[in-house]
Parts: sequence; structure tokens; C-alpha cells
Amino acid sequence: MNLVVVSNRVSRGKPNEPMTGGLAAALLPVVEKTGAIWVGSSGRVRDGNLKEPFAEVEALGAGALATLDLPAAHYGGYYEGFANSALWPALHSRSDLIRVSREDYVSYREVNAFMARALLRFRKTAFWVQDYHFLALGAELRDLGVDDPIGFFLHTPWPVAAVMQGVPNHRELITAMLAYDLLGFQTEEDCENFLSYVQHDLDFELRDGVINSSFGRTRAAVFPIGIDPGKFAQQATKAMTHPDVSRLRRSLNGERLAIGVDRLDYSKGLVNRISAFDKMWTLHPNLKRSVSLLQIANPSRGGIEAYGSLQSEVARLVSDVNGRHGEVDWTPIRYLNKGFSQAVLAGLYRTAQIGVVTPLHDGMNLVAKEYVAAQNPADPGVLVLSKFAGAANELDTALLVNPHDVDGMARTLAIALAMPLTERRMRWEAMMEKLNSGTIQQWFADFIEALQDTHNAGNAALPEPPTLWPRRTADLAARYH
Repeated sequence: MNLVVVSNRVSRGKPNEPMTGGLAAALLPVVEKTGAIWVGSSGRVRDGNLKEPFAEVEALGAGALATLDLPAAHYGGYYEGFANSALWPALHSRSDLIRVSREDYVSYREVNAFMARALLRFRKTAFWVQDYHFLALGAELRDLGVDDPIGFFLHTPWPVAAVMQGVPNHRELITAMLAYDLLGFQTEEDCENFLSYVQHDLDFELRDGVINSSFGRTRAAVFPIGIDPGKFAQQATKAMTHPDVSRLRRSLNGERLAIGVDRLDYSKGLVNRISAFDKMWTLHPNLKRSVSLLQIANPSRGGIEAYGSLQSEVARLVSDVNGRHGEVDWTPIRYLNKGFSQAVLAGLYRTAQIGVVTPLHDGMNLVAKEYVAAQNPADPGVLVLSKFAGAANELDTALLVNPHDVDGMARTLAIALAMPLTERRMRWEAMMEKLNSGTIQQWFADFIEALQDTHNAGNAALPEPPTLWPRRTADLAARYH
């Protein structure tokens, strides 16, 4: 089956290029190996009527990468507006941070419609749409007459209905999602939350994860995303001689290292994590000079107020903790606001005795899986993992913590540092077994097989979309202006 993968963010996979997020890191290897076409934003915008939206098409392993310049008039409202100031906070159960206008929603819909028109050149194929930027893309494709298989995978969590109800136009948007043949979620809880909304708020018939709506039949199912643990382990071994990794190891002087790698985002629990290390050094002063934290926090979405405030808060907190516990020749927290390539990160993970992955809410969090895969089998580190990350469902022999309990995290960090080798190896081997049974290749194959099966089961001929879904841009504009 020919396949087009669609996401907002793409990656060219250059060896020294910093990874731009978990989604890009996950999709890159499957596109390179399967021959799929990966379509996404070029990162640029263009004014006026775009007769040829594709800015660039290039080879990517056995596949190809096709990037588009998105319309300048709507990009801000689409990306910083509705996608990241309404959907992202809601999907991470932070409805208090929703800041959005009706114009933002119109722009979100306009960009989804623009992408649908651009994708028409790839007819007679299957489409696999990624993440919350394109919830409405399937409906836009159906509106243009596309009857090919169309699947969707959500990389973030899906919250309870009461939270989603805080998103403007939530009924219309979630109804539009039912144009997809297959909806994939990271965890059972996410899938159940979605199905509960559809059944009780939209009143659609539901049986065994299959929704019957005016669009036809849509199946919702769970597909936990994985990594390629063998490849990542090889990268980690090789990266130990990389200059960045070598310099870090020399600078430790026998001191142990904890590592956190995140985008600078309020969902990642950075304030509580740093506070937990502060508490640990206060409760266990013998651990000063014995362990430091390397926190890599790559800034993103700086135009959104909540992110700018967070960046200032975290920087101030790091400064306070370093001032309180540091010495003239020892810095407790090394705080870096820049990204690193996958190859370098693999070496940094292998260097660290503790991996700290403590989001307040996360769809999966591939950093947790990458940290485990990067470890030295003879002397593995300890993963301290939030119970609210999707990865906790699989990596249940990590030290699981409540990221809202700062004192509890401090105690767990001290336990991790004191854990004997026998226990560390036992926990690591159990986690590696999970990683090897749920690889990125298996995730890809399982989803595509399910998409084809679901489409063949009855979605080839679709009836007219429901009236709740405005079918024309002019209708949409009239409704919201």
C-alpha cells in the first residue's frame, strides 16, 4: 500500500541536526525504511494565492520528504493560536491556559483545508495524519472526494470530556475527526476518554471501539508508539567518543549525573523536577558534590505568553537552587537551552546514572524509552518516571513517581542513587524486554494493517458528512463572523 504521512513538523535526519521533537524522531526511521512520502510544513509562510504549495521535494532514505509553505494570513492563528493555545493545553488537561479567538479557529480550519488541497496530488494512496494540528484534515479530504484510507494518530494524551468541553467548537471538531477510518491513541485511558465523549456528548452509536456516524464507520484503538532500541543502543555506544560527551564525562570527576531532556513546556513538570532536586540536596546534604543534574530544555513556542513566563520561571528557579547549594567549584544544575542531535543525546543518556522523566501529563514520552535503550547492560542507570506519562504503562519497573509530589520525588531520587547493581540490572532488563516487543517498526506495521482492515470493512463508500460540519470556507466564515 502506498502511503503518505502528514504532520506539521518534519525532520531531514541530518546527523548533527538537533531533533525537533518526539514526533519527528519517531517518524523519521519509518519513512526512511518504508518508502513513504512525508508531507509537512517547510517552516516558512507565503503571502497570496499559492498555485504551487510544495516548496521542496527531496529523497529521504527509501522515501521522500515534501514540504509546504503555509499561508501567512492564517499560520499564526493556526499554530500559535488554536493548535497550541487551545488544543495543546486542553489535551494536557490545562484548560485554564486556553487563550483563543474565533479567528484562530477559522485559521486552523483554513490551514487544514489548505493541506487537504495540497494532498490531492497523492490520490490512490493511504494517508496517515499525525497529531492535533490536523484534527480536521480527514474531513477536509472527504469533502474533496477522497475515498482512500485515511488514518489519524494522536501523540498527546486525550483528556476527560469535561476538559475537552472547554475547547471552543469542540463538538464540530470532534465530529470532523470521525471522517478518519482509524483513530489511534497512545493508551487505553486516552482511547476510553475519546470514546466516552463521542458516546455521551455526540450521542453516536458505539460498539467494540467502532463508531457509527454520518461519516460512516470509524474505529478507535490503542497503538503505543515505540523506538528502535537496537539502533539507539548502537548510537549510544558509538557516541561515547563524541566531543560533547567526552567533555561532559571529564567534567564530572567521578561525580554521578542525572539527566532530563525536554522541550521547555508546562506539561513537562520542570518546575517540580528542579524543586525535587532542591529538596533532595536539602534533605541529604551528603549528596552535594555527589550528583548533579544536566537539564536540557529546548525553548519552543516563544510567542505564546505561557511559554515565555515558564522560561523565566525555570531560569530563576535554577539560579536560586544553584545559589543555595552550589560551591565555587561545583554547580548542582547544568541548565542548557539548546537542542542536540539524537546521536549526541544517546551518549548523554548513557553517561547519566539517573534518567529523570517527570511530565505532569504526556502521551508517551520517548525520552524515557531512549534513556533505557542507551544504557550499558553491565551497569545500567535508573529511570525515574512520572506515572502520568504513557510510557509508565509499559516501563513499570522504572521508579514511578507522582510529579506533583515534590517531597516524594526527592525521596525517590535518593533511592535511585542508592540502588544496588543487581536491582538496577533486573529493572533495566525487564524494561528492555518491553522495548524490544514494542518497537517503532511494530507500531508502524500494526497501524497500517489496522487502517487497511478498517477501510476494507466498509468505509470505501462514505455518505454525506453531517450538517454539524460546515463544508465550505465561506460557510465557516459566515458562521464565526
